[in-house]
Amino acid sequence: MVTALVVEDSMTDMQVIISCLQQGGLNVLTADSGEEAIAKISSHKPDVIVLDVVLPGRSGFEVCRDLKAEANTRKIPVIICSTKAGEMDKFWGMKQGADAYLAKPIDQEELVRTVKQLVKR
Repeated sequence: MVTALVVEDSMTDMQVIISCLQQGGLNVLTADSGEEAIAKISSHKPDVIVLDVVLPGRSGFEVCRDLKAEANTRKIPVIICSTKAGEMDKFWGMKQGADAYLAKPIDQEELVRTVKQLVKR
């Protein structure tokens, strides 16, 4: 079964994303900060990461950049989901190595479709 790590500090957004991914047939792990995400990734290597930008401690952009710089996590697809949905934000997210950038409020069908496309690669 495909495992997604959802990194989100808003409980409401977290519940929506978890429910959406579980309905799409995925196993879901969660983290509510960049530091917790890095710790979880080293112990449970997920197949895909759904990452918020605005997080306590380190931003999602920093976490994404760090993951893409490490050989053992470089190939894990990262989908940034953020309320920061301007063109510059999307550009910056992709520049950090994100594989996809989705704006909140999340389109649940688009999220599941994007996850499944990235995991197939």
